[in-house]
Amino acid sequence: MDIASVNAVVSRIEAIETKIGLRRPQGGAASFQQMLDKQIQAQKPVTGTNVAEAQAAQKPQQKTETSPSAAAAASAAATASVPADSAYIDSIREAAGKYGVDPKLVSAVAEIESGFSQDAVSATGAVGVMQLMPETAASLGVNPYDAQQNIDGGAQYLKQMLDDFGGDVRKAVAAYNAGPEAVREYGGVPPYSETQQYVASVLDIYR
Repeated sequence: MDIASVNAVVSRIEAIETKIGLRRPQGGAASFQQMLDKQIQAQKPVTGTNVAEAQAAQKPQQKTETSPSAAAAASAAATASVPADSAYIDSIREAAGKYGVDPKLVSAVAEIESGFSQDAVSATGAVGVMQLMPETAASLGVNPYDAQQNIDGGAQYLKQMLDDFGGDVRKAVAAYNAGPEAVREYGGVPPYSETQQYVASVLDIYR
């Protein structure tokens, strides 16, 4: 748009308005010039810092304070992060040290066996944190219904399996689940889907 030409036309219009008595008084309704200026201003692109100002004006203010619900969620997340075996960690460390077994391995077996629940009882009758069968517990001289003795018996049995298979953790873990006879028969982890998944899960935690 040629502003100079427009201004010339506007001046001519104002002269005509004045001549025929249509010139608007100061302070009254907007003149043609004022309306034109307003229209030109509205069509100007927003540039530079005006862009930032326009965006800032349109952008809603972000809350910096934490809502009660967010605080509650954070608290719940913190509680959920507490290790599930915290109630038995001392017993696991004690039993592992007593039999010379890596406490991390004992803990991994306990997690997969029962999820660290002393109340867990399998369909086959395995009991507690380390899921000891009553006859196995009896042979180890422990009461499977007592959490500390259950963990002691589990660590002791795991040590026996490690000794039986020359310290091979994979075979020892498989024997803990399927029995040492099955591991000897197959020369390693038996081809049972349950045992193979069990071994993979325990070793994944252990490593």
